[in-house]
Amino acid sequence: MISISKRSAVEPFHAMDILAEATRRRQEGRPVISMAVGQPGHPAPQAALAAARLALDVGRIGYTDALGLTELRKALAVEYGRRHGVALDWNRVVVTTGSSAGFNLAFLALFDAGDAVAIARPGYPAYRSILAALGLRVIEVPVGPETGYTLTPESLERAQAEAGMRLNGVLLASPANPTGTVTTGKQLKSVYDYCKGEGITLISDEIYHGLTYGAEEVTALEIGDEAVIINSFSKYYCMTGWRIGWMVVPAELVRPIECLAQSLYISAPELSQIAALAALSATDELEHYKAACSANRDFLMQRLPELGLPLLSPMDGAFYAYVNASRYTNDSMQLAKRILAETDIAVTPGRDFDPVDGHLALRLSYAGSMQDMVEATSRLEAWLPRAV
Repeated sequence: MISISKRSAVEPFHAMDILAEATRRRQEGRPVISMAVGQPGHPAPQAALAAARLALDVGRIGYTDALGLTELRKALAVEYGRRHGVALDWNRVVVTTGSSAGFNLAFLALFDAGDAVAIARPGYPAYRSILAALGLRVIEVPVGPETGYTLTPESLERAQAEAGMRLNGVLLASPANPTGTVTTGKQLKSVYDYCKGEGITLISDEIYHGLTYGAEEVTALEIGDEAVIINSFSKYYCMTGWRIGWMVVPAELVRPIECLAQSLYISAPELSQIAALAALSATDELEHYKAACSANRDFLMQRLPELGLPLLSPMDGAFYAYVNASRYTNDSMQLAKRILAETDIAVTPGRDFDPVDGHLALRLSYAGSMQDMVEATSRLEAWLPRAV
């Protein structure tokens, strides 16, 4: 008889459920516009596709070292020098099967069951679910205008006092999902210094780096070497389905991460690693896509408030608009289902990101085309008055 573990009792990722229903409707021939998930509307860079084709034609794809291809690790270290002026030892770079594997490896290597880790609320729901499944205590810290929409030493102190326990870890994302918040260098340094002083491990989620629109983009590596960095080829590099990401870890953490990766993943897919290496040279193509995201952002920043969906946070980075839907509902899950069923537009309920206040919010992704943005807002303009 099958017995289901208690650790598996995590919240569903509602964005993926919405995506599945949107996909089903599209297969039925419905004119679905998906603004539900953070999937770039641009394909993988041409250089990445060409490198993958060549590898398939001339080589046997197999395992690599658990830490990843040496060429890719070295190239990523060079990128930190080019983008951020950081001299990085490539031996600290770990290639992972998407950023999701990076989070798993970080949590397993850094924390033991019962340890407490702080995350922002609203924030990416997979943090909460992975931490809970691993037996860790999740401390959700509310962020808003009073905190600059990011974690602060003061908010972390309050959260610890309210929880009655000290933190073992802090996970800070910049740019953040769903808020689009970009944490400034000054803000990031204050959290870094606080964590260092308190003996708390800082994990910096930087998977939306590259997708900022005039805001300051800082990696924690510019501040010091004691944070764990997690990044991905999914967003800026438009390679979601390739499942390839990376970590930068303190030197003493490399071997524990390697041992865990050997047993959990063996290695990231070699084909994806080859394509990722080529993608690093595709800056011109990727910046063209970023410019399209910026145009979508500017359009929605004006259009959504006109529809009675005011922004809940600044859209400084990533490709999301997090909006207040309280004019139309006090149940964003039901509203999202109705929007999909009655307008063929897929959006994500705020419940994914905020179990306290998310029932009043929606997240809309602007990773697609301007044509989709215009059509989607036109449909919403016609439908929303009937939703009340």
